[in-house]
Amino acid sequence: MTSTLKLRALRRLRTAPGGQFDCQIDFSDGSGASRPVAHVERELPPGGIPAYLAARKSGARSFVLWADEERRGRVVSLVTLTAGRRAQFEVLGPGGESLGRITRDKAFSRGLRTRWTVSRPAAPDAVGYKGRLCWWCLWWLCTPLLPFVVIVPLFSGGIGGDFPRGPRRIKWRAGGRIPLEFRSSGDTLRMKAPDLDWRLGAALAALIPSFDGWIGDPWDSRTD
Repeated sequence: MTSTLKLRALRRLRTAPGGQFDCQIDFSDGSGASRPVAHVERELPPGGIPAYLAARKSGARSFVLWADEERRGRVVSLVTLTAGRRAQFEVLGPGGESLGRITRDKAFSRGLRTRWTVSRPAAPDAVGYKGRLCWWCLWWLCTPLLPFVVIVPLFSGGIGGDFPRGPRRIKWRAGGRIPLEFRSSGDTLRMKAPDLDWRLGAALAALIPSFDGWIGDPWDSRTD
């Protein structure tokens, strides 16, 4: 059975006793309506928001998924091990145990496309690439037209939706299977491997949209 994790931005940031939440993770196992399973919040360094925003430019990320709005229990924490062209992140359970690692290799460092690797104990690495090559070729051919696509709607009364973005779909492969698939429509992660911990998937579902390009609007880049 395929399970689905969806990152949902809170249009009006939900204020809890400890401050504001950034996003929410909804879960569905296909047997009924989706339900919220985690509330996403940046974990700020000693320097606060300015220090976080400065570190994220190099690829660093740090956030917590809370089980409830009162922050009484952590689902997972994500911490940065290394940043730069090859960024590695550790996903930790409530007791600090490692649930797995996520590695992001920038485009043109280990291939033409951005490469995402999900590593778990006693399981083969799952490797996925951002977008399909054919769609990237089409995207780059149309790049000279992007200024018109962005500017014209602004002068005609609004953009009426999101700005155009490059291909974002990711399919991971491991041992001849496709255990994970990220769909850009709705920022949805589909888990197809029954032995995959949904908490690791939830961290991945929150991490990928935080790397939206300059045209996107990453959830963790807000300045307040």
